[in-house]
Amino acid sequence: MRTDSHMLTLAQWLSPAYPVGAFSYSHGLEWAERIGGVSDADSFQHWLSDILQHGTGRNDAILLSHAYHADRDNLTEIDTLSRAFAASKERLLETEAQGAAFVKTTAAVWGADLTALTYPVALGHAAACQDIALQQTSAMYLHAFASNLCSAAMRLVPLGQTDGQRVLHALTPLCQQLAEEAATLPLDALGGSCVLADIASMKHETQYTRLFRS
Repeated sequence: MRTDSHMLTLAQWLSPAYPVGAFSYSHGLEWAERIGGVSDADSFQHWLSDILQHGTGRNDAILLSHAYHADRDNLTEIDTLSRAFAASKERLLETEAQGAAFVKTTAAVWGADLTALTYPVALGHAAACQDIALQQTSAMYLHAFASNLCSAAMRLVPLGQTDGQRVLHALTPLCQQLAEEAATLPLDALGGSCVLADIASMKHETQYTRLFRS
């Protein structure tokens, strides 16, 4: 059976080896761990599940989907919305810096005509340019997002590697579900209710000792 080349492209784009610097961001997890809000595998799984369903994960999937279908003018509007939904200075840095790094490398390797965009918007637009399926792109983006936070939790909580992989495995169906739902949701569906995670990202900005940039 022939391997889908688009799947391999996505695997490369979303691999830890792709130089977007995802490993340096914890999305507020570092502060949540410090105050005891995340202390073991169960509490981390609940924290990450909420972010995927009710916070950045769902929003990013919606933004990615609309960027996938957008023309140049609409792409700017979607990217502006993406920046507006970053709840803190560090969250904005997280999506802007990763997006800029993704655009730079993808343009250099694939010769794509890409401009500076936030990360989910850049990925959605790049996937459309390469004719990669939307839901596959969205699901793998969410899985990579979850995987990076699992890696951060392994260093912070501390969470063992096996427990970290158990959490990621448990949340994989949720990534697929969110990708399917986001494909048909309007931009008006953007929103969130992960208030403590947003506060964590704000508190992290003044945290005395830090391993991560967010």
